[in-house]
Amino acid sequence: MRDTHTDSDIRQLLSSAKTIAIVGASPKPERPVYGVMAYLLRAGYRCIPVDPGQAGKEILGQTVVERLADIAEPIDIVDIFRQSFALAGVVDEALALPVRPKAVWMQLDLWDEAAAAKAEAAGVTGIMDRCIKIEHARLL
Repeated sequence: MRDTHTDSDIRQLLSSAKTIAIVGASPKPERPVYGVMAYLLRAGYRCIPVDPGQAGKEILGQTVVERLADIAEPIDIVDIFRQSFALAGVVDEALALPVRPKAVWMQLDLWDEAAAAKAEAAGVTGIMDRCIKIEHARLL
């Protein structure tokens, strides 16, 4: 099974979102996550990089936090750049936040049907196997 959200759903989500947590952020320009974060920043989103190994440092001028729970403001989208085995744990972290995000977004080639279903059951949109940069450029 793949993500079944419509273009209208995605457009609405991306239009209303302001803050995006980038889980698995990297300071390496050659990594896809770096280019996606740079694009999202240029598009006007507030991006908060999440990476335990980089916590306290900066990526693209944004201070890196260790985990989602360290973010002191509401997050609209949790964009996940982690290996498939880590997706369920990140979704659980997102659902445990005091204010749940509007969506958890699993990047291209990433899907976990159970994790996405768990998010959806909690009222959080679960997007799988899509690149937020590609979808933003295509729809907005």
